[in-house]
Amino acid sequence: MERQTARLRLRKPSLDDAATVLAIFGDPATSRFNPAGPMRDIGAARARLEAWIAHWDEYGFGYWAIHETDVPDTVIGFGGLLWRPLRGYTGRLQLGYRFATGAWGRGLATEFAQDAIDFAHRKVSADVLAVVSPGNAASIRVLEKAGMRRIGEIDDISGQPPSLVFKAARVAASR
Repeated sequence: MERQTARLRLRKPSLDDAATVLAIFGDPATSRFNPAGPMRDIGAARARLEAWIAHWDEYGFGYWAIHETDVPDTVIGFGGLLWRPLRGYTGRLQLGYRFATGAWGRGLATEFAQDAIDFAHRKVSADVLAVVSPGNAASIRVLEKAGMRRIGEIDDISGQPPSLVFKAARVAASR
């Protein structure tokens, strides 16, 4: 399933995206707030893609490969929605994304996040959660601009400050 926003084209990822996953997730700049650090090898990239594709196969959505519409042959990031539990919180649909540094600072992550949240609300009928490091000011701004509100925190990484939890609640249809 492909989606399109004003400036982005979103498509289901494939195993052919492994080198790009490694380039983006292996970049120390994009991994600054990831306690595990940068992705280390192509095997890890393939394993990540296999997990994303399995989610697609089970639920019909998941992480997308993200392109700018005017540069369709270049993936600038990956992001999407995954069902996974978050200890202490109701709802399990989580938003995540990572963009190459060349895509930073142009509002593309916000545009993507808004579209993903809209998809979750309209097509999946689910609230959306996001977890972010308290030091990641840029991602916090993206989540807030996308309409998410901070609802708490979670002590999810040993030896690190608690991560912040954000939520975009779907609005019930009026009768």
